[in-house]
Amino acid sequence: MTEPMRRFETPDVEDLPEDIRERIAEETEQAGFTPNVFPAFAYKPSHFRAFFDYHDALVEDTSLERAEIEMLIVTVSGINDCLYCVVAHGALVRIYAKDPKLADQLATNHRSADLSDRHRAMLDFAELVTAEPGQVDDAAVQALKEAGFTDEQVWDVTSVVSYYNLSNRMASVADMRPNDEFYTLGREPRE
Repeated sequence: MTEPMRRFETPDVEDLPEDIRERIAEETEQAGFTPNVFPAFAYKPSHFRAFFDYHDALVEDTSLERAEIEMLIVTVSGINDCLYCVVAHGALVRIYAKDPKLADQLATNHRSADLSDRHRAMLDFAELVTAEPGQVDDAAVQALKEAGFTDEQVWDVTSVVSYYNLSNRMASVADMRPNDEFYTLGREPRE
Protein backbone atom coordinates (compact mmCIF):
# COMPACT_ATOMS: atom_id res chain seq x y z
CA MET A 1 0.00 0.00 0.00
CA THR A 2 1.28 3.46 -0.90
CA GLU A 3 1.54 5.91 2.00
CA PRO A 4 -1.25 8.47 1.54
CA MET A 5 1.09 11.44 2.03
CA ARG A 6 4.77 11.94 2.71
CA ARG A 7 5.01 15.28 4.54
CA PHE A 8 2.43 14.78 7.29
CA GLU A 9 1.58 11.79 9.42
CA THR A 10 -1.56 10.03 8.20
CA PRO A 11 -3.92 9.35 11.10
CA ASP A 12 -4.95 5.80 11.90
CA VAL A 13 -8.49 5.30 10.64
CA GLU A 14 -9.45 3.58 13.90
CA ASP A 15 -8.63 6.79 15.79
CA LEU A 16 -10.87 9.01 13.65
CA PRO A 17 -14.40 10.21 14.54
CA GLU A 18 -17.12 7.74 13.63
CA ASP A 19 -18.61 9.78 10.76
CA ILE A 20 -15.21 9.99 9.06
CA ARG A 21 -14.54 6.28 9.56
CA GLU A 22 -17.94 5.57 7.99
CA ARG A 23 -17.21 7.81 4.99
CA ILE A 24 -13.83 6.16 4.44
CA ALA A 25 -15.47 2.71 4.69
CA GLU A 26 -18.11 3.73 2.10
CA GLU A 27 -15.46 5.01 -0.30
CA THR A 28 -13.37 1.88 0.20
CA GLU A 29 -16.34 -0.35 -0.54
CA GLN A 30 -17.26 1.62 -3.65
CA ALA A 31 -13.73 1.78 -5.09
CA GLY A 32 -12.48 -1.61 -3.91
CA PHE A 33 -9.55 0.14 -2.19
CA THR A 34 -9.16 3.22 0.01
CA PRO A 35 -8.29 6.25 -2.13
CA ASN A 36 -5.42 7.98 -0.33
CA VAL A 37 -7.15 11.37 -0.37
CA PHE A 38 -9.53 10.17 2.36
CA PRO A 39 -7.06 9.16 5.08
CA ALA A 40 -4.82 12.10 4.10
CA PHE A 41 -7.54 14.72 4.49
CA ALA A 42 -8.59 13.08 7.75
CA TYR A 43 -5.47 14.75 9.20
CA LYS A 44 -7.91 17.50 10.28
CA PRO A 45 -11.41 16.07 10.73
CA SER A 46 -13.21 19.43 10.55
CA HIS A 47 -11.48 20.18 7.24
CA PHE A 48 -12.23 16.66 5.97
CA ARG A 49 -15.94 17.21 6.53
CA ALA A 50 -16.02 20.61 4.82
CA PHE A 51 -13.82 19.45 1.94
CA PHE A 52 -15.91 16.39 1.12
CA ASP A 53 -19.25 18.12 1.72
CA TYR A 54 -18.27 20.68 -0.91
CA HIS A 55 -16.95 17.95 -3.21
CA ASP A 56 -20.27 16.11 -2.93
CA ALA A 57 -22.20 19.29 -3.74
CA LEU A 58 -20.04 19.89 -6.80
CA VAL A 59 -20.69 16.45 -8.28
CA GLU A 60 -24.30 16.00 -7.13
CA ASP A 61 -25.82 19.47 -7.63
CA THR A 62 -24.42 20.34 -11.03
CA SER A 63 -25.50 21.16 -14.53
CA LEU A 64 -22.37 19.49 -15.92
CA GLU A 65 -21.88 15.90 -16.99
CA ARG A 66 -19.62 13.87 -14.71
CA ALA A 67 -17.12 13.36 -17.55
CA GLU A 68 -16.92 17.16 -17.95
CA ILE A 69 -16.21 17.59 -14.23
CA GLU A 70 -13.40 15.05 -14.40
CA MET A 71 -12.01 16.67 -17.58
CA LEU A 72 -11.84 19.98 -15.73
CA ILE A 73 -10.10 18.37 -12.77
CA VAL A 74 -7.43 16.67 -14.85
CA THR A 75 -6.75 19.78 -16.92
CA VAL A 76 -6.41 22.00 -13.84
CA SER A 77 -4.33 19.37 -12.05
CA GLY A 78 -2.00 19.08 -15.03
CA ILE A 79 -1.48 22.85 -15.07
CA ASN A 80 -0.77 22.73 -11.33
CA ASP A 81 1.54 19.68 -11.56
CA CYS A 82 -0.57 17.78 -9.02
CA LEU A 83 0.43 14.14 -9.34
CA TYR A 84 -2.31 12.79 -7.08
CA CYS A 85 -5.19 14.47 -8.89
CA VAL A 86 -3.84 13.86 -12.39
CA VAL A 87 -3.56 10.13 -11.69
CA ALA A 88 -6.70 9.63 -9.57
CA HIS A 89 -9.00 11.81 -11.67
CA GLY A 90 -7.33 10.64 -14.86
CA ALA A 91 -8.75 7.22 -14.02
CA LEU A 92 -12.18 8.80 -13.61
CA VAL A 93 -11.90 10.61 -16.96
CA ARG A 94 -11.10 7.29 -18.60
CA ILE A 95 -14.13 5.69 -16.92
CA TYR A 96 -16.73 8.46 -17.35
CA ALA A 97 -15.63 9.60 -20.83
CA LYS A 98 -15.10 5.98 -21.90
CA ASP A 99 -11.82 7.05 -23.49
CA PRO A 100 -8.51 5.46 -22.45
CA LYS A 101 -6.38 8.27 -23.98
CA LEU A 102 -8.19 11.48 -23.09
CA ALA A 103 -6.86 11.90 -19.53
CA ASP A 104 -3.25 11.75 -20.67
CA GLN A 105 -3.95 14.33 -23.36
CA LEU A 106 -5.65 16.66 -20.89
CA ALA A 107 -2.95 16.34 -18.25
CA THR A 108 -0.19 17.36 -20.61
CA ASN A 109 -1.84 19.90 -22.91
CA HIS A 110 -5.60 20.12 -23.33
CA ARG A 111 -5.14 22.09 -26.57
CA SER A 112 -3.75 18.97 -28.25
CA ALA A 113 -6.54 16.70 -26.98
CA ASP A 114 -9.29 15.29 -29.16
CA LEU A 115 -12.09 17.59 -27.99
CA SER A 116 -15.27 19.18 -29.24
CA ASP A 117 -15.21 22.97 -29.63
CA ARG A 118 -17.45 23.22 -26.57
CA HIS A 119 -15.07 21.24 -24.38
CA ARG A 120 -12.04 23.10 -25.73
CA ALA A 121 -13.68 26.40 -24.72
CA MET A 122 -14.47 24.96 -21.27
CA LEU A 123 -10.89 23.87 -20.71
CA ASP A 124 -9.45 27.12 -22.10
CA PHE A 125 -11.57 28.92 -19.49
CA ALA A 126 -10.38 26.51 -16.78
CA GLU A 127 -6.79 27.26 -17.72
CA LEU A 128 -7.40 31.01 -17.52
CA VAL A 129 -9.06 30.75 -14.09
CA THR A 130 -6.17 28.56 -12.87
CA ALA A 131 -3.16 30.32 -14.36
CA GLU A 132 -4.32 33.93 -14.68
CA PRO A 133 -7.42 34.50 -12.56
CA GLY A 134 -6.94 38.27 -12.71
CA GLN A 135 -7.43 38.08 -16.47
CA VAL A 136 -10.95 36.65 -16.24
CA ASP A 137 -13.22 39.33 -17.65
CA ASP A 138 -16.61 39.67 -19.31
CA ALA A 139 -15.16 38.50 -22.63
CA ALA A 140 -13.82 35.29 -21.08
CA VAL A 141 -17.20 34.47 -19.55
CA GLN A 142 -18.98 35.43 -22.77
CA ALA A 143 -16.73 33.10 -24.79
CA LEU A 144 -17.86 30.22 -22.62
CA LYS A 145 -21.51 31.20 -23.11
CA GLU A 146 -20.98 31.44 -26.87
CA ALA A 147 -19.66 27.87 -26.75
CA GLY A 148 -23.09 26.82 -25.44
CA PHE A 149 -22.73 27.05 -21.66
CA THR A 150 -25.57 28.46 -19.57
CA ASP A 151 -25.02 30.84 -16.66
CA GLU A 152 -25.41 27.91 -14.26
CA GLN A 153 -22.88 25.85 -16.19
CA VAL A 154 -20.36 28.72 -16.16
CA TRP A 155 -20.86 28.92 -12.39
CA ASP A 156 -20.39 25.15 -12.05
CA VAL A 157 -17.26 25.13 -14.23
CA THR A 158 -15.81 27.94 -12.12
CA SER A 159 -16.70 26.15 -8.87
CA VAL A 160 -15.01 22.90 -9.94
CA VAL A 161 -11.91 24.72 -11.17
CA SER A 162 -11.65 26.78 -7.99
CA TYR A 163 -12.13 23.80 -5.70
CA TYR A 164 -9.49 21.74 -7.47
CA ASN A 165 -6.99 24.58 -7.41
CA LEU A 166 -7.35 24.37 -3.62
CA SER A 167 -7.20 20.58 -3.65
CA ASN A 168 -4.11 20.55 -5.89
CA ARG A 169 -2.25 22.86 -3.57
CA MET A 170 -3.10 20.78 -0.49
CA ALA A 171 -2.11 17.54 -2.26
CA SER A 172 1.16 19.04 -3.46
CA VAL A 173 2.17 20.45 -0.07
CA ALA A 174 1.26 17.15 1.64
CA ASP A 175 3.01 15.19 -1.15
CA MET A 176 -0.12 13.07 -1.47
CA ARG A 177 0.55 9.86 -3.37
CA PRO A 178 -1.81 8.22 -5.85
CA ASN A 179 -2.88 4.66 -5.12
CA ASP A 180 -1.35 2.12 -7.49
CA GLU A 181 -4.85 1.06 -8.53
CA PHE A 182 -5.55 4.44 -10.14
CA TYR A 183 -2.79 4.01 -12.71
CA THR A 184 -4.54 1.12 -14.43
CA LEU A 185 -8.24 1.92 -14.00
CA GLY A 186 -10.11 2.57 -17.22
CA ARG A 187 -7.21 1.84 -19.56
CA GLU A 188 -9.27 -0.51 -21.69
CA PRO A 189 -11.95 1.11 -23.90
CA ARG A 190 -15.42 0.54 -22.43
CA GLU A 191 -18.21 -0.73 -24.60
